[in-house]
Amino acid sequence: MNLLWRTILHFWISKRAHKRLDTGLHPYDVYSTSYRVLPTDIDILGHMNNGRYLSIADLGRFDMLVRSGMWQEMKRVGWYPVVQSLTISYRKSLLPWKKFDIESRFIGYDDRAVYVEQRFVYEGEIYARLHMKGRFLKRSGGHVSVEEIQQLVGDAPHDMELDGWIHTWASDVSLPSAKRPAPSEWANAERPVHRR
Repeated sequence: MNLLWRTILHFWISKRAHKRLDTGLHPYDVYSTSYRVLPTDIDILGHMNNGRYLSIADLGRFDMLVRSGMWQEMKRVGWYPVVQSLTISYRKSLLPWKKFDIESRFIGYDDRAVYVEQRFVYEGEIYARLHMKGRFLKRSGGHVSVEEIQQLVGDAPHDMELDGWIHTWASDVSLPSAKRPAPSEWANAERPVHRR
């Protein structure tokens, strides 16, 4: 329930920020959003739960879409974003009541997807970093092409080029299509699989 209220609060804050600052924002800028580690975010070890980072990162991407004006345009044309893959690296723990920032930015495209980097920053130091591969889908059916996205938001800056490891990672972690289900690597394992 805590996450629902946080989402509503940050949607309202993001919309106000967009109305107040919409003259200088661009989808390719870095968007910084402040959060605080709440008691409902911590796990039994007393720091922010590793899964909570992913939920709050969702809010950071949502904030980026709203403040850049993309959310309003996406609603107008009937698009919505989905996550395909993501990876996160943790460096230090965020402790209760600490105020931290999430810095979010688009880092590039390939022929089918967009890529976002997000950093969890406390007092100028990166505590965790996340990379996300996502796509935009049409409510009428089908996916949004990169060309359509670029028509909506404009061309990426010339210096925006994906690192080589991003392409390798995106390929290595992708699952086969539903027409070719992935074989279970554990199906032939020596250890039994216990079901409840």
